[in-house]
Amino acid sequence: MSEQDGGVSTNRFADYGRPRRVDGGLRARSARGAIGRSWWSRRFLEVLESFALGTRLTRGRSYARAGQVLTLDITPGRVSAVVQGSRPQPYQVSIALEPFPAALWTRIENELAGQAFFSARLLAGDLPDELEELFAAAGAPLFPSGIDELTQRCNCPDFAVPCKHLAATFYLLAEAFDADPFELLHWRGRSRAELLDELRARRVAATGATPPPVDAPSEPDGALPTVEVAAPVGAARALAGLSATPLAETADRFWSPPVPLPDRPPRLVTGTDLLLRQLGAPAPAIGGPGLLERLRRAYRAFGPADR
Repeated sequence: MSEQDGGVSTNRFADYGRPRRVDGGLRARSARGAIGRSWWSRRFLEVLESFALGTRLTRGRSYARAGQVLTLDITPGRVSAVVQGSRPQPYQVSIALEPFPAALWTRIENELAGQAFFSARLLAGDLPDELEELFAAAGAPLFPSGIDELTQRCNCPDFAVPCKHLAATFYLLAEAFDADPFELLHWRGRSRAELLDELRARRVAATGATPPPVDAPSEPDGALPTVEVAAPVGAARALAGLSATPLAETADRFWSPPVPLPDRPPRLVTGTDLLLRQLGAPAPAIGGPGLLERLRRAYRAFGPADR
C-alpha cells in the first residue's frame, strides 16, 4: 500500500513499529525456505501464488515463523485467526471459501467409495495425489480457481490484500493441512469423522458385509456365542468356489514357476560409464576426479566381458 497522500509521505504505519512479541503463538515448523511438505499444502500455496499473490504472501512469512498467529480455527467454509501485530490489540482475520453443498458431497462420497484405492488411503489417513483429479471430475475442485472465490478480511489499517496478517494465516493454514490433510476437506464442508463414516457405510453396503449390532443381547448361560460370518470379498470371493488341495499333493510343485521363464533375463544395453556420469565426481576425501577417471577406465575394460 502506498504511503503517499497528496504528494506528502504520511508514513501512516510508522507509529506502530515492529510487531509485538508474543509467547505461545502458532509458530511455523519451517524455519527457512519453502513452507509446505505434503502435495496438498504445496499445491494450496502454488494456487495462491498463481493469483499473483507471491510477493504479498512473503510479507507474512516472518510473521508465521515468529509465532504472531495466536489462534487458527478451521470450520466449513471459513478459516478464522487472531494475529498479533504492532498494536496492543490483535487483529481479527477470516478467509472464507464456499463449501460444497450436501448433494455434491454425496456424489463425491459415492465416487470415493466406489474405488477401493481411495477408500483405503482415506481410511488410513492419507490423501492420494489422484484425489484432486477425482474432485475436479465430480465438479468440486479442491482448491479455488480464482482469487474472487476467497473472501479475505482483516481489521488492520493496511488496505493491501492480503496484508501481512492474512498472509501469515495462509502459511499457517498450509501447515495445518500438512499436520492433518482432512482439514482441507473440512474447510470444503466435510469433517474427517463425517467423511470416514460415510465411506465405511458405503463400503459395507457395497460388499454386503453386516456390521455387528451396537447392543447385542447376551447369550444364555452355557450357550456358545453366535458368530456372524461376513460374505467373502476381494480375493476371498474369487477363491471361494475352488476346492482345497492337500498340501502333500502340491509340496513338490511349490517352488516351480507358474509359467516358463526365459533363458536369459532381459538386459538394457547402455554405456558402461553411465552411472558414473549420473553420479558425478566423488568427494576429494575418497579420491575426487582422479578416482572417477580410474573407475571409468575399469568400467570400460571389464564392460565387454560382462555382456
